[in-house]
Amino acid sequence: MKENTFNARLDLSAFAEQVKKIKQEIGKVIVGQEEMVDLLITSIVADGHVLIEGVPGVAKTLAAKLLSKILSVDFSRVQFTPDLMPSDVIGTSIFNLKTSEFEFKKGPVFSNLVLIDEINRAPAKTQAALFEVMEERQITVDGYTHKMKEPYLVIATQNPIEHEGTYRLPEAQLDRFLFKIAVDYPSLENEVDILSRHHSRKGALPLGEIDAVLTSEQIVALKSFSSQVHIEANLLKYIAQIVHETRNNPMLFLGASPRASISILIASKAYALLNGRDFVSPEDIKKVAFPVLRHRILLSPEKEMEGVSADDVIKLLINKIEVPR
Repeated sequence: MKENTFNARLDLSAFAEQVKKIKQEIGKVIVGQEEMVDLLITSIVADGHVLIEGVPGVAKTLAAKLLSKILSVDFSRVQFTPDLMPSDVIGTSIFNLKTSEFEFKKGPVFSNLVLIDEINRAPAKTQAALFEVMEERQITVDGYTHKMKEPYLVIATQNPIEHEGTYRLPEAQLDRFLFKIAVDYPSLENEVDILSRHHSRKGALPLGEIDAVLTSEQIVALKSFSSQVHIEANLLKYIAQIVHETRNNPMLFLGASPRASISILIASKAYALLNGRDFVSPEDIKKVAFPVLRHRILLSPEKEMEGVSADDVIKLLINKIEVPR
């Protein structure tokens, strides 16, 4: 009886239609990369920041720009460079000669959707400027706290191959990203499709074809919608077991924190909605565990030298744990 009441409370048809429209708009420009698209939509619903990692030319920045077009929200872009200062990101106080008072000039982080290109090219002090705003959705400058407007989403990109002129992201910074999405090369069929589309456009910019789908009010409503998704007690234990295993594994130098457990919970709820369900399944948890954990664990030096990846270890951990029935 309770389950029927719960199902009646969540009308998934409207959400399914919105997801369909978002995928249609993204599909006008991006070919393939289904996992990246699904996880980006999930991050919007889950209200979590995203780090996209991939070699140049695999549509990392383009995907973020597409989201800014699809979502009818404010958008800003910051290109991180070694000489970028914290004030270039969050803003600075300037003395106004007319009023004889200091006025705060807001930086590019004061937006709804913030794209940070090549986040690992800025030094630690500039990366640290993002700590407060990513975690608390606010900036404190000169003793004054400035709140961000909802929704607030940071999408950062980085190149995993290039190391010269880059700075490793501190663990505290990485922990503030809900997902780390690894973007691979397209398949042969998808690359042929990319070439065909590029040829047919005759040089026209693809972003001009994109229509807005969601307003900021609708995005905030989706976040509330996601919180109502049901999850069984045994699945909560399943999430805890997965994260706990990362702390007791000889292949790992550093395990995941309780924030990772909460991130898996939030993300699995949003991913369940994405798949037309108002309840979380073990498959939802398995799916989001990889992008949630891969940037929150550190491999032991021995395993790094052997060429083992974070995803390899996560897969082994998940396979060890009995799936709840």
